[in-house]
Amino acid sequence: MIKAFIERAVQLRNPRFQFDPLLDSRLILEFLVSQIVRLIRGFRLVLSFKQPKGIMLGRSVQFFGLSRIVFGKFLKLGDQVLLSGLGQEGIALGNNVSIGDFSRVVVSTSFNNIGKFIRIGNNVGIGEYAYLGGAGGLNIGDDCIVGQYFSCHPENHNFQHLDELVRHQGVTRKGIEIGDNCWIGSKVTILDDVTIGEGCVIAAGSVITKNFPANSVIGGVPAKIIRNRNSFIKTKAEENQLVKLPPKLQQEIAIDC
Repeated sequence: MIKAFIERAVQLRNPRFQFDPLLDSRLILEFLVSQIVRLIRGFRLVLSFKQPKGIMLGRSVQFFGLSRIVFGKFLKLGDQVLLSGLGQEGIALGNNVSIGDFSRVVVSTSFNNIGKFIRIGNNVGIGEYAYLGGAGGLNIGDDCIVGQYFSCHPENHNFQHLDELVRHQGVTRKGIEIGDNCWIGSKVTILDDVTIGEGCVIAAGSVITKNFPANSVIGGVPAKIIRNRNSFIKTKAEENQLVKLPPKLQQEIAIDC
């Protein structure tokens, strides 16, 4: 009965959640206690005149510029996560957003040239040790899943003049756009002036330096298109159709290929 109650409670955040039948009651109870502790930590935001909205906070979570940070229901921040809203539009997080331990979500680190914004849509999960910058603007669409050590850098340093220090030559900022329903592997880096279409899959370790259309499978340093998800679906349909052919005809087609 306790297991069913907890499962229903978690389904408020994740409607498809179900406990693995191999989990015993002791582990489930331990999970419940940890989530209650995170919810209690979230009530500290009341002191800053923020509605908790079911926020779950790990240990040593830090906020800077909390007045410029807005979030939806059931936000989950892991241990030692930092959110800094120093920027023109701050940080906006949708419903059911999860950000892993030791991650940094920082619009800007400069007080003389503050950045633009960071916007993360609904139902987005980001793994541990992420670094999300927002100097030129960062927008992550709904329903994206992201691995560990993810980094976004919507800013570049100018370096054209050899007679001047690079750090004195200023920066350019154009922004990063990531569409809905993308799967981004671990240790992916996305640089400034990049748009990634919805439904893209990005291989682990990739460095993204240019735009990619929707439903692309992307990988490499620098990244390039490996294939398109639409062609994969078509290929699987053709394979299924081929299986239904008589064996002799299948052999003839294979010889022709």
